[in-house]
Amino acid sequence: MDAVPWPRVPTPAAAVVVPLGSTEQHGHHLPFDTDTAVAAALAQRLVAARPEFVLAPALAYGASGEHEGFPGTLSVGCEALELVLVELGRSASRWASRFLVVNGHGGNLQPLDAAVRRLRSEGRDAAYWMPQLPEGDAHAGRTETSLMLALRPAAVCSDAAVAGPTTPLCDLLPSIQAANVATVSPSGVLGDPAGASAEEGRALLAELLADLCGAVDRWLAGTASEEA
Repeated sequence: MDAVPWPRVPTPAAAVVVPLGSTEQHGHHLPFDTDTAVAAALAQRLVAARPEFVLAPALAYGASGEHEGFPGTLSVGCEALELVLVELGRSASRWASRFLVVNGHGGNLQPLDAAVRRLRSEGRDAAYWMPQLPEGDAHAGRTETSLMLALRPAAVCSDAAVAGPTTPLCDLLPSIQAANVATVSPSGVLGDPAGASAEEGRALLAELLADLCGAVDRWLAGTASEEA
């Protein structure tokens, strides 16, 4: 949508798809836009499969307060993110039947869920989706490294990759919430990038896309909750 003039936007559009990511540290080896890149790639593939959908420009800032112990992280916080998503959904509903957010950052979940619930309470058909990562591989580990090797290999500094704690995120959350990610991982990594590959990343992308498309099918059929 960001590269076409307005007469080429179908009205009413079946759905507006907004990729939502973050600008936050991803260890010594991955770029700040990792979450945004993954969300955008999946949203692009979804819209390619459903040309009646419209792809909006990605929202590259999210709720990343847990990563503010690292220089370069930029966070808008939960309250601001919720407000932005509500206003985007309201605006999109003027010319589109549905509003879908493809989320790439776990820290966005609380404000995203609240925003979608609010939009639904106003009678708007809104939903969100986000990938589920393996336990012990929550941030900049093998999964995200493989995805970025598949999407943008030149952006991955593989020689600089170091392992972080592989403890399940649920066990680390109390320490992270009390302070930030830096208290449990000086590198910023939660997981181990070792073994990551572009081949694995391509397979993961295919799996995630299948899950996303299935969730969208259920949403369109009216059998999904706030999370598509």
